[in-house]
Amino acid sequence: MPDQTTAYTPTDRSVPTRDRERASYERAFVHAILDEAYVCHLGFVRDGLPVVLPTLFARVGERLYVHGSTGSRPLRMAGQADPGLPVCLTVTHVDGLVLARSAFHHSINYRSVVVQGVAHKVTDEEERRTALDAIVEHVVPGRAADSRPANPKELAATAVLRLDLDEVSAKVRTGGPNDEPEDVGLPHWTGVVPVSKVYGSPVPADDLAAGIDVPDYIKAL
Repeated sequence: MPDQTTAYTPTDRSVPTRDRERASYERAFVHAILDEAYVCHLGFVRDGLPVVLPTLFARVGERLYVHGSTGSRPLRMAGQADPGLPVCLTVTHVDGLVLARSAFHHSINYRSVVVQGVAHKVTDEEERRTALDAIVEHVVPGRAADSRPANPKELAATAVLRLDLDEVSAKVRTGGPNDEPEDVGLPHWTGVVPVSKVYGSPVPADDLAAGIDVPDYIKAL
């Protein structure tokens, strides 16, 4: 069993059925994958049918927070369900396109995290503000302190979900193609096309006042 102080405990739901050797439960590794992602996909069941929504999120210690309109389905359902809303939250990074000699063995190099559990609507005002600031900071570190805080009207229109990191797993593929030995002699290019995230130059808003320079925390991106 993994050390529970440094790793999440695998469960029947968090252990993949295929390529189990690619799974990891190390907390630091899971946190790094989550912290590098901007968008997660939140899955839940509504009226007996699956729904998956993309949304911003942030990690604060061993909790994830997502936010949205007070009228959004998962946020509304989490406030009505007892003890909360069963969800599955995922993030994925694509690191490379793996091109094999055979169509069957084409793949991608990736890092992903799957979190399963019960999401709860955050009702404590201090925790809500902390979560909303964390979501802004997650997108651009330093931005929360350099923007106007949400006012009461905006806060009233915004709901926050909390999901504890408990049933968690990461899965990773690295390396090159896994061609069949009999295909090695085929005359097709094979290898990996790396994929990376690149930031462009900041584009100021049309109504930005003269004399306001790009902040250092944005330049740092």
